[in-house]
Amino acid sequence: QVRLVESGGDSVQAGGSLKLSCRTSGLTFKIHDMKWYRQAPGKERELVASISSSGGTNYTDSVKGRFTISRDNSRNTVFLQMNNLEPEDTARYYCNVRFRSQPFWGQGTQVTVSS
Repeated sequence: QVRLVESGGDSVQAGGSLKLSCRTSGLTFKIHDMKWYRQAPGKERELVASISSSGGTNYTDSVKGRFTISRDNSRNTVFLQMNNLEPEDTARYYCNVRFRSQPFWGQGTQVTVSS
Protein backbone atom coordinates (compact mmCIF):
# COMPACT_ATOMS: atom_id res chain seq x y z
CA GLN A 1 0.00 0.00 0.00
CA VAL A 2 1.44 3.34 -1.10
CA ARG A 3 1.52 5.91 1.66
CA LEU A 4 2.74 9.51 1.68
CA VAL A 5 3.14 11.47 4.91
CA GLU A 6 3.97 15.19 4.78
CA SER A 7 5.37 17.19 7.67
CA GLY A 8 7.12 20.46 8.40
CA GLY A 9 4.34 22.97 7.84
CA ASP A 10 4.05 25.87 10.25
CA SER A 11 3.09 29.52 10.65
CA VAL A 12 5.91 31.92 9.83
CA GLN A 13 6.39 35.57 9.03
CA ALA A 14 7.15 36.81 5.54
CA GLY A 15 10.81 36.33 4.71
CA GLY A 16 11.06 33.20 6.82
CA SER A 17 11.96 29.66 5.81
CA LEU A 18 10.47 26.20 6.17
CA LYS A 19 11.50 22.74 5.05
CA LEU A 20 8.75 20.31 4.20
CA SER A 21 9.27 16.56 4.17
CA CYS A 22 7.28 13.78 2.53
CA ARG A 23 8.07 10.29 3.71
CA THR A 24 6.89 7.50 1.43
CA SER A 25 6.32 3.79 1.81
CA GLY A 26 4.90 0.98 -0.27
CA LEU A 27 6.81 1.75 -3.46
CA THR A 28 10.32 1.66 -4.90
CA PHE A 29 10.91 5.30 -4.20
CA LYS A 30 14.09 5.79 -6.23
CA ILE A 31 12.43 5.02 -9.57
CA HIS A 32 9.55 7.46 -9.21
CA ASP A 33 9.25 11.13 -10.07
CA MET A 34 7.94 13.11 -7.10
CA LYS A 35 5.95 16.33 -7.00
CA TRP A 36 4.87 18.99 -4.52
CA TYR A 37 1.51 20.69 -5.00
CA ARG A 38 -0.24 23.35 -2.97
CA GLN A 39 -3.81 24.49 -2.58
CA ALA A 40 -4.90 27.78 -1.10
CA PRO A 41 -8.49 28.35 0.09
CA GLY A 42 -10.79 28.96 -2.84
CA LYS A 43 -8.11 28.13 -5.39
CA GLU A 44 -7.26 25.12 -7.49
CA ARG A 45 -4.43 22.84 -6.53
CA GLU A 46 -1.26 23.89 -8.35
CA LEU A 47 2.00 22.14 -9.10
CA VAL A 48 4.85 23.82 -7.24
CA ALA A 49 7.89 21.66 -7.94
CA SER A 50 8.87 18.29 -9.29
CA ILE A 51 11.94 16.08 -9.18
CA SER A 52 12.59 13.19 -11.50
CA SER A 53 14.05 9.84 -10.53
CA SER A 54 17.37 11.05 -11.95
CA GLY A 55 17.25 14.29 -9.95
CA GLY A 56 16.10 16.76 -12.57
CA THR A 57 13.96 19.55 -11.13
CA ASN A 58 11.27 21.94 -12.30
CA TYR A 59 9.49 24.80 -10.53
CA THR A 60 6.52 26.99 -11.11
CA ASP A 61 7.62 30.54 -11.92
CA SER A 62 6.39 32.07 -8.67
CA VAL A 63 8.77 29.99 -6.52
CA LYS A 64 11.87 29.90 -8.72
CA GLY A 65 14.90 31.05 -6.80
CA ARG A 66 13.13 30.64 -3.47
CA PHE A 67 12.14 26.96 -3.26
CA THR A 68 14.33 23.89 -3.71
CA ILE A 69 13.05 20.36 -4.14
CA SER A 70 15.33 17.47 -3.28
CA ARG A 71 15.16 13.78 -2.50
CA ASP A 72 16.94 11.27 -0.30
CA ASN A 73 16.48 7.84 -1.82
CA SER A 74 18.03 6.17 1.24
CA ARG A 75 15.18 7.56 3.35
CA ASN A 76 12.42 7.32 0.72
CA THR A 77 11.77 10.99 1.33
CA VAL A 78 11.30 14.11 -0.79
CA PHE A 79 11.86 17.60 0.59
CA LEU A 80 10.82 21.13 -0.24
CA GLN A 81 13.06 23.86 1.14
CA MET A 82 11.16 27.14 1.09
CA ASN A 83 13.05 30.40 1.63
CA ASN A 84 11.98 34.02 1.57
CA LEU A 85 8.38 33.00 2.09
CA GLU A 86 5.63 35.36 1.01
CA PRO A 87 2.00 35.62 2.17
CA GLU A 88 1.01 34.32 -1.26
CA ASP A 89 2.71 31.01 -0.38
CA THR A 90 0.06 30.34 2.24
CA ALA A 91 -1.56 27.03 1.34
CA ARG A 92 -1.80 23.37 2.21
CA TYR A 93 1.12 21.55 0.62
CA TYR A 94 0.81 18.00 -0.71
CA CYS A 95 3.29 15.56 -2.16
CA ASN A 96 2.27 13.38 -5.04
CA VAL A 97 3.45 10.31 -6.87
CA ARG A 98 2.04 8.31 -9.75
CA PHE A 99 2.22 4.60 -9.01
CA ARG A 100 0.95 2.08 -11.56
CA SER A 101 -0.74 4.97 -13.41
CA GLN A 102 -2.65 6.10 -10.33
CA PRO A 103 -2.00 9.34 -8.43
CA PHE A 104 -1.35 9.08 -4.72
CA TRP A 105 -1.50 11.97 -2.28
CA GLY A 106 -0.59 12.57 1.32
CA GLN A 107 -2.82 14.35 3.80
CA GLY A 108 -0.94 17.61 3.32
CA THR A 109 0.81 20.01 5.66
CA GLN A 110 -0.32 23.61 6.27
CA VAL A 111 1.96 26.55 5.58
CA THR A 112 0.78 29.97 6.73
CA VAL A 113 2.83 33.08 6.00
CA SER A 114 1.90 36.34 7.67
CA SER A 115 2.96 39.78 6.49
